[in-house]
Amino acid sequence: MAPGGVPGGGRPATSTFGRPDTHSRLFARRTRAQVVAAAVCLVLGTGLIGGAVTGAWLADGPEGPGTRHAFAVAGDLWHEVPVDQLLPPTVQGRGAGPGEADRVWTRIAVAPDSGCEGAFDALLGRALAPVGCERLLRATYTDATQSHVTTVGLLFTEADAAGMEALARRFDRERLDRRSDLMPLPYGAKGTASEGFGPEQRASWAISVLTDAPVVVYAVSGWADGRAVDEPQPAEDAMRSGATTAPAQAGLGHEARGLADRFERALRQRAGTPTERPS
Repeated sequence: MAPGGVPGGGRPATSTFGRPDTHSRLFARRTRAQVVAAAVCLVLGTGLIGGAVTGAWLADGPEGPGTRHAFAVAGDLWHEVPVDQLLPPTVQGRGAGPGEADRVWTRIAVAPDSGCEGAFDALLGRALAPVGCERLLRATYTDATQSHVTTVGLLFTEADAAGMEALARRFDRERLDRRSDLMPLPYGAKGTASEGFGPEQRASWAISVLTDAPVVVYAVSGWADGRAVDEPQPAEDAMRSGATTAPAQAGLGHEARGLADRFERALRQRAGTPTERPS
């Protein structure tokens, strides 16, 4: 027998009775078949493992290379994507209103892109300070009836993923996104429905600290007629079934949360974030 149990050249092996040993040849054929089968299994197994590794790299966990790339891409969107794409003239809100009614929002004012100086009340500015401020983009929208106005903000931070995770944990743990003394400021523009939209007119708001992008997304809503609001309400509370406050009855919680959610989704899609992890 040649090394590995494969018959070598020369005469066939014989038994003690002088007849060809057919059992030995059958064993050799089976051995060759087993070797081939083992080789095929090895190739298939290697391919499956390689495919799994490749799939894991493409999908990525929270610390995978794809996620890190998407995080970096998101941080550069403010100077690589035109403002009309980041803050589009019209936003569709299918099922975003009370009772899952559809909404359409039209942009009526765009703030010059800038830093964050003077863009937030002092307390909110201090809460956001740990992640820094690379750039702030803001625009104000009105609904189809032009009775509501909502300012949307995209704060591009200077933080890495760990910094955004830490800020998100703090906002969640201390419920900072529900404190009325941490409401974002609105942006109003003369000659538009938002002209009278100032700090006293804020009625409802939503803040999302993203962990898969160095961005804080927020929206703050109010009435277009300039009425002051004594008891603003966070969007999640104003959207609850049976809520009877003025912001809730007017659907202003849906306005703030609906716009914030759509900008958050659009930003993730542009960055190519592999998964939409909770923010």
